[in-house]
Amino acid sequence: MAKVEEKKPVVEEISESVKGAKAVVLAQYSGINVADDTALRKELREAGVTYKVYKNTMMNFAFKGTELEPLCDYLKGPNAIAISKDDETAPARIIAKYAKKVEPLGLVASVVDGKFYDKAATEALSEVPSRDVLLGRLCGSMQSPISKLARVLKQIAEKDGETAAQA
Repeated sequence: MAKVEEKKPVVEEISESVKGAKAVVLAQYSGINVADDTALRKELREAGVTYKVYKNTMMNFAFKGTELEPLCDYLKGPNAIAISKDDETAPARIIAKYAKKVEPLGLVASVVDGKFYDKAATEALSEVPSRDVLLGRLCGSMQSPISKLARVLKQIAEKDGETAAQA
């Protein structure tokens, strides 16, 4: 069997994995120990993110001619790929968290919703809270004025009740 035929299933696997993905993040994974790598993979898996290490040439073939083609310029050195089909910020956020503990680990570049982000933009993206946190903040900020109004009205009612009792 020719070498090209052996590589074809891997390229197809990568292509299928990234199809319909909201976020694809390239990460430099060298220098990470087994315990940290296991913890990173576990947290990514729990967030619904697929994380795999492929040869750069295989990723290059899979990315050519797609919206992920700008990532081809960054396929140098040991790279891993993190793919999320649900949350745009989860891969970058989780990898950045571990990169703070493990020095050589780091974000390289990403494509989120079809838009390319370099290293600096991907790091900025990693600072964006998760969707659940953002929704919680939104609900809290909408609820705050209503609860303040309710407290004021209650105090007015209690004050009027005391005035009526004194009269």
